[in-house]
Amino acid sequence: MTQRTCLVVDDSLVVRKAARRIIEGFGFAVREAKDGQEALDACRAQLPDGVLLDWNMPVMDGITFLRAARAEFGPDHPRIVLCTTEAEIARIIEALSAGAQEYVMKPFDADIIRDKFTQVGLLEEVA
Repeated sequence: MTQRTCLVVDDSLVVRKAARRIIEGFGFAVREAKDGQEALDACRAQLPDGVLLDWNMPVMDGITFLRAARAEFGPDHPRIVLCTTEAEIARIIEALSAGAQEYVMKPFDADIIRDKFTQVGLLEEVA
């Protein structure tokens, strides 16, 4: 079985490093991008299994990336979990209708990421 891959997209180096540590702990090979444009380029180079995507970033924000990725790669791959401080229901609905499979609030921890990755099919359920 090939190693699963995840792209962590956030303009904060601290958040990228924290997410990378958590996701590598689940056995993923992790790449990082600091904005949506860099993430789109990374997906074109090698489509990851999953993307942990920040909403508010310079150059290209998460929603713009999400719409572009869905238009280019289809509705199901990669699995995209939007990660943000945006808590309004309208924003969550916008993210899900743009093509995110799940939604994580910052700050997050390993348990939250594990739950979301399991829900979107990136990780197996643990009995």
